[in-house]
Amino acid sequence: MKNACTVPFSTGIKAVLFDLDGTLIDSAPDLGAAADKMRTDRGLPPLPLEAYRPMAGAGARGMIGVAFGYGVDHPEYEALREEFFLNYEASLTERTFAFDGVPELLSSLEQVGLAWGVVTNKMERFTLPLTRQMPLFARAATVVCGDTTPHPKPHPAPLLEAARRIGLAPAQCIYVGDDERDIVAGRAAGMPTVAACYGYLGAQGDTLSWGADAHINSAMDLLKWLPKP
Repeated sequence: MKNACTVPFSTGIKAVLFDLDGTLIDSAPDLGAAADKMRTDRGLPPLPLEAYRPMAGAGARGMIGVAFGYGVDHPEYEALREEFFLNYEASLTERTFAFDGVPELLSSLEQVGLAWGVVTNKMERFTLPLTRQMPLFARAATVVCGDTTPHPKPHPAPLLEAARRIGLAPAQCIYVGDDERDIVAGRAAGMPTVAACYGYLGAQGDTLSWGADAHINSAMDLLKWLPKP
């Protein structure tokens, strides 16, 4: 995998901000199960997780699209979305887990004195209960959700809010995400960006076209791009 830069980021980096789904945690099994329950409740045959996984980063829109083939303009979409939300709320962390290397990565960041936080487009309705239920997030410096600010990613507002909460300039924060909108938002916020190519869209999207400053194929790969303590 080629990278836009060939040396670690500036020694001025003080924090790492992460997208949530597809970057820190694999929530596709719970998202897919919430949508698939809607199918089986209607007497339709279940679909395998592999059908849902590529669209997990698109939330309700992606899951309903896979389960029923409906887009947001379908007359039943709004009712199906709320049904999906209720199903998902009932099982936020039953099958959700951190990607390989994520706990070790976060511990390594803390050991060298770097703060870390979450900036996700997932709504507070789901993000805050989920992060409370997973001990991993007890040490996060901040958690900014899709409805914390007036604009979700790819707008830079959530990233700027996260930097403000941590008390850092945007340029002192790296942003890591598995979707092009993460890189767009990070660049617009003035942050160095890292594409997580192990996420939901990494295998299908042309991550090299996103304009990220670096690319990683596993969570622990990020350590290669951090300034040495």
